[in-house]
Amino acid sequence: MMMDPAHGTIGSEEADPRDLQQNNFADVGGDAQPHQQARRVNNDPRANKQKGNQPRRDRRDVHGWVVLDKPIGMTSTQAVAVLKRLFNAKRAGHAGTLDPLASGGLPIALGEATKTVPFVMDGRKRYQFTVCWGQERDTDDIEGQVTATSDQRPTREAILALLPRFTGVIEQVPPRYSAIKVQGERAYDLARDGEVVELAARPVEIHHLTLVDQPDNDRAVFEAECGKGTYVRALARDMGRILGTFGHICALRRTLVGPFGENDMIPLDQLEALCDRAASGEGSLADALMPVETALDDIPALAVTRADAARLHRGQAVLLRGRDAPTSSGTVYVTVAGRLLALAEVGNGEIIPKRVFNLTGLTASTGRNERI
Repeated sequence: MMMDPAHGTIGSEEADPRDLQQNNFADVGGDAQPHQQARRVNNDPRANKQKGNQPRRDRRDVHGWVVLDKPIGMTSTQAVAVLKRLFNAKRAGHAGTLDPLASGGLPIALGEATKTVPFVMDGRKRYQFTVCWGQERDTDDIEGQVTATSDQRPTREAILALLPRFTGVIEQVPPRYSAIKVQGERAYDLARDGEVVELAARPVEIHHLTLVDQPDNDRAVFEAECGKGTYVRALARDMGRILGTFGHICALRRTLVGPFGENDMIPLDQLEALCDRAASGEGSLADALMPVETALDDIPALAVTRADAARLHRGQAVLLRGRDAPTSSGTVYVTVAGRLLALAEVGNGEIIPKRVFNLTGLTASTGRNERI
């Protein structure tokens, strides 16, 4: 369920009452706010090593993306805290919360990469999920209380006939256990207090929805690729109702977030092993980082001279001139000598910097996939 800070909503892979802390960014259009590290993270064996009067290490500048293959049972907040400590990083945040129930891709931005988070969150998401038929639950997943039951089970033919109704732009009512605000209160807080939460339907886009497997009469496995703001939990609920039975999510894995796919994911145990090797001088944590600009794959790149780069770095606009000046307008990312410099707007014959990057410190190394 995926956090959309611009609208205060929870999407398909985002947190619900089981991950109560909000996404680590105050405003999707601005810089990410530093993550406040948890004092103890039970999922990380290093969590309790620093005890007594041992001095805390000074945080360092680390810039790049790590796409954690988040294990089931870990909250997104815990995952960010663990990675922040492994890298000893000053700033960290994630690009769309993943429930403790779910596994898969959790993109975590470190340092200057936090400035590119909105571009990841606006991208497509892909999920593989299992629906258990015969029960509807108040959270629309396996951790909720049963609210309705049915002995009826859908046939494969009935499921396949239904899928086109949930493809394209559809109207979807979010789960009542979501972070959407109702008169200033989170919907999940109101639902927990026993209040009736009425949430309005809203348009979401599902690019494709396929039936992957039907291991038995009680379960069906699907794959969905969707835009931001889509709730997989609501999808399972609504399919169950139309099929004449009820349904809820009993397994969920995210396999794509914007430009980050399964090949980019790193299990936590591999990161910990790399941390141990780096501490003994046998490797570098830079091998686990993806470049900051990875999040900007869908944005045109614009190379500038060092003189123009100096002006942009000071926040000054640069006039476009000459035959090679771009004729298009819109958002670009600017490079100088192959190095990321800024996010900017091109228009009216000039480049106007919007976000300037300072990549001094630890950044991604080449050959990351071969070294982990």
